[in-house]
Amino acid sequence: MRQASAIPATLLFAIAVLGSWMAYLAYSGAGPTAAAWVEGIVVLGAILLAASIKIASQWERAVVLRLGRFQTLRGPGMFFIIPIIDVIPYWIDIRVITSSFKAEKTLTKDTVPVDVDAVLFWKVVDVQKAALDVEDYRNAISWASQTALRDVIGKTMLADMLEGREKISKDLGRIIDERSQPWGVNVISVELKDVLIPASLEDAMSMQAQAERERQARIILGDSERQVAEKFKDAAHTYADDPAAFHLRAMNMLYEGLKQNSTIVVVPSTAVETMNLGGLAGVTALGLELAKARESKPSIRPAA
Repeated sequence: MRQASAIPATLLFAIAVLGSWMAYLAYSGAGPTAAAWVEGIVVLGAILLAASIKIASQWERAVVLRLGRFQTLRGPGMFFIIPIIDVIPYWIDIRVITSSFKAEKTLTKDTVPVDVDAVLFWKVVDVQKAALDVEDYRNAISWASQTALRDVIGKTMLADMLEGREKISKDLGRIIDERSQPWGVNVISVELKDVLIPASLEDAMSMQAQAERERQARIILGDSERQVAEKFKDAAHTYADDPAAFHLRAMNMLYEGLKQNSTIVVVPSTAVETMNLGGLAGVTALGLELAKARESKPSIRPAA
């Protein structure tokens, strides 16, 4: 809200004091009639002078009408008008102004009701048009912003709205700027603050996202198993031509299992025969391995 300057009131008080002193002198020299005339003329002059002095702030422009017709723009600083003849109906703020607007329960292109909050940054670039070509440029900007937002929402899919806010903001800014240019207003930017969707739809989207993550996890797990199978296949081809290497690998795997403090290790009978653990030499070799495992003494039982 615009604050009035204290200079006119101060000037009016000073002239009134001066008039009182002049009226006192006139009363002493010419009597009460002359004193009353002097006092009246001084007070009237002070009122007219105070009414003619106007002060506009650095960010304000005053629209001066003379007998109902546009006369000029004044400000910033102090200026004078003709009392009674000149009037100032508008003081226009030329700073950047922020206005919030919203669209409630508006259907998107795929018929989803959404609530959208946005902020508009704009400024008056032509004071004369803003004052004379539109009744209330602030309300006009507000309604133009809301209707433009509803139009854009109705032409946009929900997924595009959630992912492409920057594009929607640019489209909104362009539409509002085209509508407001005849009013002397320039739109700087539009920012979407929030897009609210129904709670049931949020749950459905959450379930969909969870299902998609599970699908990706299963795909990754399957690919990992395929890679492991290929490595096992390559190892099988390597061990097929070298039984000694296969025997050493089997013994190493058995030893690694024994180190886990297990009391019983179940080994298939085919593996026992393959590693020759049923013979005296195999038992001796296994005994040497068990002696190295100092923390435990597990036993080996062939599986039937």
